[in-house]
Amino acid sequence: MSRNNCVLAGLIGAGIQASRTPSLHEHEGDAQGLRYLYRLIDLDQLKLDSSALPDLLLAAERMNFTGLNITFPCKQVILPLLDELSAQARGIGAVNTVVFKEGKRIGHNTDCLGFAEGFRRGLIGVARERVVQMGAGGAGAAVAHALLSEGVQQLSIFDVETSRAQSLADNLNKHFGAGRACAGNDLPSALAQADGLVNTTPMGMAKLPGMPVSVELLRAQLWVAEIVYFPLETELLRNARALGCRTLDGGTMAVFQAVKAFELFSGVVPDAQRMLEHFQSMNG
Repeated sequence: MSRNNCVLAGLIGAGIQASRTPSLHEHEGDAQGLRYLYRLIDLDQLKLDSSALPDLLLAAERMNFTGLNITFPCKQVILPLLDELSAQARGIGAVNTVVFKEGKRIGHNTDCLGFAEGFRRGLIGVARERVVQMGAGGAGAAVAHALLSEGVQQLSIFDVETSRAQSLADNLNKHFGAGRACAGNDLPSALAQADGLVNTTPMGMAKLPGMPVSVELLRAQLWVAEIVYFPLETELLRNARALGCRTLDGGTMAVFQAVKAFELFSGVVPDAQRMLEHFQSMNG
């Protein structure tokens, strides 16, 4: 690791060619005087799916990778393949960062911290009584934890798989207290009463255009947050802004999850402001 000033890291996920993460890590590595290589391991391009994870992890270990970031659709599938989990990753039930250390695979979650930082910076003072979240996957689990930690009183979670929304709500209630989260069943009604809407599904990505909710359900009083960052202005955010909603794009979460992952991989505390400015320069 940082002992020999050399880091070899990568990102495993599907359809990740547009990811800004390699550039974020390598640019900061250069600035810190590290030899820092960051590789994309794109399941789509390799014509693989998440069942290839055991092979890919073993290959990365054999090639002396320092660690890996993990994204859609692998953040939960990877759990049984790891030796240890940080307390936060265990609580959330999803991993987006794996560090290889002394023969062990240690799973962390930097998504939760990343979203919370973006929320604190970008939506100062918003009402937090009732919030609707679309998606209950690996990223959704981390974002839900962040929202409740940031003072959201009641979170209604909607997912195409109702059982997934229910099991996330159960997990959250165990951590944060009964009644803080529920699996939603009536989206129009939930949004009519909500202060905010958060999209944690891949819907809105360049490769998956569209909106997770219909535009008729949006209104000016609603704040709208997004975790997709390519493009930075998704269809959801564009429509929300047109109505006058306060919005948060996925950029800050992308940067701050990378800030923490950089520290976990390298042992060096990065310059978060420099990473944020570099991200903005790539999306200018």
